Amino acid sequence: MLRRTILSRPTARSFSSCSNHGRIRSCRAPSQHPLPKASLSLHVPTLRSLSCLNRGNFYSGAHYTQNRCFFFGSSSNDDNNDDNGKGDKDKKKEDKEVKEEKNKEDEKDASDPAKSDEEKNQEDEKDASDPANPDDSEPSPTLNNSSKYKRSHSSTVSGGSASSNVLLPASRLGFGDQAPRYPHLMALPVTRGPVFPGVLTPITITDQKTIKAVEKIMSGGSGGYFGLFLRKDTDVSKGLEKPEIITGASDLYSVGTFAQIQRMTKTPYGDEDEDDDAHPIISNENEHDMDGSNTDHDNLHKEKPSASLLIMPHRRINLLSVDDVGPPVDVTVSHWEKLQYVKGEDSSRDDTIRALCQEVLSTIREVAQMNALFKEQVVNLVPSSHFFDMNDPYRLADFAASLSSGGDIEDLQAVLEEKDPEFRLHKALVLLSKEREVSKLQKEISAKVEEKMTEAQRKYFLTEQLKSIKKELGMEKDDKDTLIEKYRKKLSEYPSIPEDINEIIESELDKLSTLERNSSEFNVTRSYLDWLTNIPWGVTTEENFNISDARLVLDSDHYGMDEVKETILQFIAVGKLKGSVQGKILCLAGPPGTGKTSIAESVAEALGRKFFRFSVGGMSDVSEIKGHRRTYVGAMPGKIIQCLKSTESTNPLVLIDEIDKLGNDFRGDPASSLLEVLDPGQNSTFRDHFIDAPVDISKVLFMCTANDIGRIPGPLLDRMEVIRLSGYDVPEKIKIAEKYLVPKSMVNSGLMVKESPEEEKSDDNDAEKEEPDTKKSEFTEPVYRLADKVPESLSIKGSALESLVRWYCREAGVRNLAKKIDKITGLLSLQIVAEEEGAKLTEKSSRQSDTWEVSAENLHHYVGQPIFTSDRLYEKDPLPHGVVMGLAWTSMGGTALYIETQGIKRGLDHEGKLRGGGTLKVTGQLGDVMKESTQIAYTVARARLADIAPDNTFFDVTDIHMHVPEGATPKDGPSAGVTMVTAMLSLALDRPIKSDLAMTGEVSLTGKVLAVGGIKEKVMAARRSGIKTIILPEDCRRDFNELPDYLKDGIDFNYATDYSSVFDVAFG
Repeated sequence: MLRRTILSRPTARSFSSCSNHGRIRSCRAPSQHPLPKASLSLHVPTLRSLSCLNRGNFYSGAHYTQNRCFFFGSSSNDDNNDDNGKGDKDKKKEDKEVKEEKNKEDEKDASDPAKSDEEKNQEDEKDASDPANPDDSEPSPTLNNSSKYKRSHSSTVSGGSASSNVLLPASRLGFGDQAPRYPHLMALPVTRGPVFPGVLTPITITDQKTIKAVEKIMSGGSGGYFGLFLRKDTDVSKGLEKPEIITGASDLYSVGTFAQIQRMTKTPYGDEDEDDDAHPIISNENEHDMDGSNTDHDNLHKEKPSASLLIMPHRRINLLSVDDVGPPVDVTVSHWEKLQYVKGEDSSRDDTIRALCQEVLSTIREVAQMNALFKEQVVNLVPSSHFFDMNDPYRLADFAASLSSGGDIEDLQAVLEEKDPEFRLHKALVLLSKEREVSKLQKEISAKVEEKMTEAQRKYFLTEQLKSIKKELGMEKDDKDTLIEKYRKKLSEYPSIPEDINEIIESELDKLSTLERNSSEFNVTRSYLDWLTNIPWGVTTEENFNISDARLVLDSDHYGMDEVKETILQFIAVGKLKGSVQGKILCLAGPPGTGKTSIAESVAEALGRKFFRFSVGGMSDVSEIKGHRRTYVGAMPGKIIQCLKSTESTNPLVLIDEIDKLGNDFRGDPASSLLEVLDPGQNSTFRDHFIDAPVDISKVLFMCTANDIGRIPGPLLDRMEVIRLSGYDVPEKIKIAEKYLVPKSMVNSGLMVKESPEEEKSDDNDAEKEEPDTKKSEFTEPVYRLADKVPESLSIKGSALESLVRWYCREAGVRNLAKKIDKITGLLSLQIVAEEEGAKLTEKSSRQSDTWEVSAENLHHYVGQPIFTSDRLYEKDPLPHGVVMGLAWTSMGGTALYIETQGIKRGLDHEGKLRGGGTLKVTGQLGDVMKESTQIAYTVARARLADIAPDNTFFDVTDIHMHVPEGATPKDGPSAGVTMVTAMLSLALDRPIKSDLAMTGEVSLTGKVLAVGGIKEKVMAARRSGIKTIILPEDCRRDFNELPDYLKDGIDFNYATDYSSVFDVAFG
């Protein structure tokens, strides 16, 4: 327990103590006897300020109280002597005033014959103890100015809640060094540290024998003096139940303090509000349950009474012997003589002591600057210069030691025992140094704790302060009122709010106004209202119903895609005729890189709608579509509601990307949740889990993209209008590259700049005002020019683009083609900058030709060697026996697929009989459907061979191995049936097939040719491979009729209903 030495300012309680008990002359320090600032000795009338000590019941003899005053006597043996030499004069003046006042009172009493002598004696006795008249008796330098003990009864103590008896000593024989020197005393052991002379200290005792002994010494004529000695074993936790009980003199330190009781207050029980720093005397009888939860409070008061003592230590004493171990303890002591330091005897010692004094004062100032509590302690302890003499090393050392709160008890006792001024200052300085180190550590800890405050906390505090300031100045309303006003202002901007939504909003606003700002429900309601008021109820963007303008926008960004463009134009035309536009669900299905996502942005621009895109690829959480319940932490609406808030309209164009790659796990099936979103008959009352109210999204135009519609669930696919995007063939890719990809890449690489129409006008034409043309009559091609410092001969020739398409980029889309063009333009930019700066490039990056033109001849310098070296796997005509080209469709577009067969003749076993025969082995990483097709094709081939050549026993004596090249690529589907039959018959008949012939179609077990899909992609793949003749199922003639003319030119198309028609074309 840290010992505190703090001087409190006089409080109401303190003044009450002064007025009720009257042993202290005044509650204010006198001002009629000013002292020079250089003097730090105590002026006698200053003793009246003892009332600054809080009166009351000091709880527990185990602690010092927190309120203590430090006093010293005058610097000379005469207490009436003042440092300025005016003490005698002031004393005589006071005596004269008191005598005159007394004479007036006597005359008044004599003139009143009605009063009896007994009544006069009672009034005299009352006046002697009445504190209301502080000047009715002569002040004494001993603090004891009564001639005998008086017992006064107070009805209240510290507020009047508990009764107490206050006992005052009958005589005060002296103060400080003028106090008597009794050789035999009652001793009280202390455990929390020694008491230094001059420190007014309250203590509490609870032992009955000790209380009676204290009453006895106070009732005698000795003046209430006793000794305070520190116990050597002060650890109560080790079983020290009764600190007042000792076994001999060895339990106590040999040096203690001679003290006098100033006041004794008896209470049934110690004050519960007593500070923890009360000085311990007896603690065994008041160790109990502090909260009194298990003990009756009234009985406890009766069983364990206590007494509070206010003591004034005067001087140091030595313990000579213990006469009775008690309790109470009786001892024989010897008193210390007054120690005085005489300057001039040793100059070096004087310098040392003076330096120590300066260091002590400097350390006190340093600690006071770092420790606010220490500073307050010093300021309260020394409100003026009257308490101690800093020129006296003994008193300065005692003062410094009394300030130490973190010193060891042994170190404090060493200061008490030390007689040499230099050593005493040294020990006191060590205690202050420890206090300084503790203060430094405390400051470091405080700084570290301050650093841990996050920016959010500081911002929060500053924000709250700013709010309070603005609120006081009338610049800001209450948070809730501001929020509600903001919500209502937002709602007033919407043209029409559904009635049920308006009721929900009003209900939530009423709820918000009654909630506390810091409650969790407040934040939930606020978040809900934020979303409700940010949905654009009834807000729509003005749509473009001009078909010509829409067509120009679509053509300016994309080449081809006529079916998509026609669908959008039909949508616009219907809206123009009806006068209103409803939503629509379109699904663009096609290979990657065909412009599905980019065409959606162009459609939004053509319609004049806001555009919002989100991808559902890999999504497996239904909450992403329909939102979370509001009860969850961090809940928020789904993507559909977020779209409305983001676009600020109820009729945006929403692109749901990669809808064929939806996930499905324990968190739900997003494909099923999209059924309501993409159903025109249901989405007018779409209900999000977070909003939990019907929201009309029927005006939203939904567009979806997919690579393989076979992976889209049937119910979801049924709600969409599917537009198939086949890949681009060679001419289309070249056109797209010339018109879009090359200019875009060169602009991004800094080789070209796009000229705006204003730059083409002359300065004269700029001054002319032209009427605005609200209608676009025709599409204007953008104009590009080479950038500065770019050679004029720089260009990418058409031959280079054709070579890129044929030998580098055969996929259905143009994404890979765009990457190759970006690679070319990037290398051109590097070469231009390097030659301008004279930098050296690697051989691969440096320019290999003298021209800046990129052609088919030097294309490999920019993009490397060609990936494809030929159009077909087999260039020679005819093909080997048993090899036929088929046509297949993949998610990347159409492709030419060879079917290879090889016969293995049966050998003879050990008996000379033929072994094997009639078996079919297939390889090429085929799927289950394709494996079944091989078995059907094998049966059809054997049956057809029996009809064509009955004597041919090839399948009986030969094992067949069928392989589909590029074995690393998975393959599946039934469309290669006729190709497999043709390959096996070619092998069996030993007749080759033309190399420019390709076919596709599924064959049934009876030889019927069935329809297949992907005709456009397959025809495009055949054109890339140089095919001249194609065999298609008869049922695919409708798909052929939809092909553009440029795909039909130069190709002979044949149609078959059964395999005999295929055989006639292939072997005819």
